[in-house]
Amino acid sequence: MLEISLFTDPGCPWAFSAEPFRRKIEWLYGDHAAWELVMVGLAEDPAEFEARGITTAMMAAGGAMIAKEHGMPIDSSERERLTATMPACRAVVAARLNAPGHQQTLLRAIQVRGFAGELIDEQATIAAAAGDAEIDAHDLELWAQEQATLDALASDMDRARHPLPAALVLGARLADWEGGRRYTCPSYEISVDGGDPIAIPGFQPWPAYDVALANLAPDAPRREDPESVSEVLEWAAEPLATREVAVVMGIEHDEAATALAEVAQRRDVGSDAYWSL
Repeated sequence: MLEISLFTDPGCPWAFSAEPFRRKIEWLYGDHAAWELVMVGLAEDPAEFEARGITTAMMAAGGAMIAKEHGMPIDSSERERLTATMPACRAVVAARLNAPGHQQTLLRAIQVRGFAGELIDEQATIAAAAGDAEIDAHDLELWAQEQATLDALASDMDRARHPLPAALVLGARLADWEGGRRYTCPSYEISVDGGDPIAIPGFQPWPAYDVALANLAPDAPRREDPESVSEVLEWAAEPLATREVAVVMGIEHDEAATALAEVAQRRDVGSDAYWSL
């Protein structure tokens, strides 16, 4: 069994732009991979970003650049203010503890709303994402305030701030914090059957994951590529971006868009779209 820890944060555009690779791993390994979400916790207050000289204009420009280069739907219009990510991190951890079958769906819902322009540190956005993930919003708000949630998130953040030794070798893929170096989003720690984990720190191209997984688990069964975009959408059971479908299928972005237009409904966000049957 592959055991995959994904270090991420709901507000990170790089983590969102790497979603196609997570989907590809899920498609290839299915039930032979067990996933753990670990929240990095980028900022408790927008002032933390401001103190680093980050502005809403910079965030908008960065979102436009990342969307152009990596193809995920990001609304690059300038937001009314910067947003903290910790409220959303607490919500995801609360779901992990109290509604574990819904934590990934909640994280996804927060990301989709956030990168479509909503402010992910506002309770209304988190409540709406809870509804998307079929979690009672009032329950989620209460769970997020529980000490167990706060302790679990603190543990996540501590893990993210103590990367594996192999990750420290790849310093350009890490970030600074007051105590040293931490994982950037997304980062992976992957092991097999409880063995020693390997680290894949920071945003990587798909071949980095593919080669690492093949070497780590050469005997793990891998699913064949899907035969159609409809098969991918049925499997996902939620709207997918064009780039996600393309990566899962192993085809070009434009080819996926053409095929999707023939069978699926399109919802535009930024310069691209989500698709559903």
